[in-house]
Amino acid sequence: MTRIPVLKREEMNAEQGKVYDDVKAEGGPLGGPYWAYIRSPKLMRLQQDLSNCVAAGGLSKRERQMAIMAIIRHWGAAYPWSVQYKAAQNLGIATEVLDTINAGGRAKVADAREQMAYDVARELLDSRNLSEASYNAAAKLFSEMEMVSLITTVGQFSMTCLTTLGFDCTPAPDGARIQK
Repeated sequence: MTRIPVLKREEMNAEQGKVYDDVKAEGGPLGGPYWAYIRSPKLMRLQQDLSNCVAAGGLSKRERQMAIMAIIRHWGAAYPWSVQYKAAQNLGIATEVLDTINAGGRAKVADAREQMAYDVARELLDSRNLSEASYNAAAKLFSEMEMVSLITTVGQFSMTCLTTLGFDCTPAPDGARIQK
């Protein structure tokens, strides 16, 4: 059970309700960490806008998704794993790749940019740094704007995972379960 009560739409004040309705109309997420974000409607709006901005930074959906899967696995966040596992499958990322990530192994994919997105996210999280060699290798595959998108995705989606963990946003929706 989540540590923060999940507000029903009718329990929200006018400002919360407006942001909730706007995000819902945009097709944005309304579960997990958003149960906490709605307490601060401005934060929820900014988080949604930041997520949309970072997603529009030039990476393909699959490249960004590979980074996101590395981020979620690093933090061990069950709710995002369940949701994003389905999203990754819908993008055609192989179940075997996702299961390898879930088991803590290093994913291997044929597409060099997808692999690099995953590797950059893992290195940033695992070592709290990105080596010069890794940065240079990534910069050969990604434009400067794509590098900004990739690296900021690590921070932005880490916020999502940490909010979920801090408020114990469980149970995760039906779907894949993250290995502990």
